[in-house]
Amino acid sequence: MTSRRVVVTGLGLVTPLGVGVNHAWQNLLKSQCGIVSLSNTPGFESLPVRIGACVPQGPKEQGQFTASEWLDKGDDRVMAKFTQFAIAAARQALEDAEWKPNDESEKERTGVCIGSGMGSLEDIVATSAAYAASGHRKVSPMFVPRILINMAAGHLTMKYGFQGPNHAVSTACTTGAHSIGDAMRFIQFDDADVMVAGGAEASIHPLAIAGFARAKSLASGFEENPTESSRPFDSDRAGFVMGEGAGVVVLEELEHAKKRGARIYCELRGYGLSGDAHHMTAPPSDGRGAEKSMKRALARANLSPADIDYVNAHATSTAVGDAAENNAIKRVFEGQWDNVAISSTKGATGHLLGAAGSVEAIFTILSIYKNILPPTLNLHTPGGPDNKDFNLNYVPLVPQEGKPIRAALTNSFGFGGTNATLCFSKVE
Repeated sequence: MTSRRVVVTGLGLVTPLGVGVNHAWQNLLKSQCGIVSLSNTPGFESLPVRIGACVPQGPKEQGQFTASEWLDKGDDRVMAKFTQFAIAAARQALEDAEWKPNDESEKERTGVCIGSGMGSLEDIVATSAAYAASGHRKVSPMFVPRILINMAAGHLTMKYGFQGPNHAVSTACTTGAHSIGDAMRFIQFDDADVMVAGGAEASIHPLAIAGFARAKSLASGFEENPTESSRPFDSDRAGFVMGEGAGVVVLEELEHAKKRGARIYCELRGYGLSGDAHHMTAPPSDGRGAEKSMKRALARANLSPADIDYVNAHATSTAVGDAAENNAIKRVFEGQWDNVAISSTKGATGHLLGAAGSVEAIFTILSIYKNILPPTLNLHTPGGPDNKDFNLNYVPLVPQEGKPIRAALTNSFGFGGTNATLCFSKVE
């Protein structure tokens, strides 16, 4: 393995908790929740599930999203919403990293890796309806460019002139983590010195809600109390809540970052991948795919379970998924149960699908940088009636602090049985 080390120098967030890293992080630490009722939103009224974790709309200075404040003039015409979110998050991350190269050689050594799980479902549905009603002349020439998964990365390279790797990942709910992990390897193998990486999603649409509801994946019956709907690891968990947003990081080769005096949040030490080879949508109950993913990330990082203080779990609030991941974590950290904390920030954000892994990676990075464990909301009784298998510290309800967080894992798992784990640590 190459000796080139990779560090994080920039962060950008568009989330249901707020737009901007400080807004989102502070609201997470205040145990706030971004899930709202969609009962009065046109198109959702008759659905069996009428809640979602939506990016707040409004002024930029209040940590909200208005396209004209985050994008260039005309971008909203050529960019689908998931791309708009990605560009907004990427611009934050680049500004945070203070990286805006003018030198052609620096642009050639800067790449982009941004993906999405579902892309622009809204454009596909609307264009299909227009085509069915009026034929091909009603199909916009922007239709195909708006729906392509790689256009978020493409638009960013064009805006900044980045000519390094131009890559996009689409691996369902593992997309964000895979994007960051792949970007890490581009730097390690000398394809770039700087990578802008992450995931974006904007699929809170009646058709998507209907599909996941029919698959019995979503929490239902929470229209009157939406903030209580996402309950990772809780005995009353009953499905995930669909969310939207984007998370983007700037990754950089360590010596490159040090040479220009960049602020370094932490080091990206390890990246583990695995396949369940089990089922289209459900993990094996023992979580063996998740276990392999975590162990491979630790091996790449050259760390042991005893070196890890925190795991940001994928835990989406489904009965089977949370239990499987809990089983995997307990096996990986056998003998270290009292020394590791686990939380799922999806109680606050819902499940951002293709953006989940990158948003949660940023929360994990901040936990190391700030030495604070983010909470698992709505966690009152872990596990089930007997509680015997859920006996770890899941950081219930409020954040925890008091000791340094040396290193942490963050997990992401997706339909099709695809798994990824990222390992971050303080820089030695």
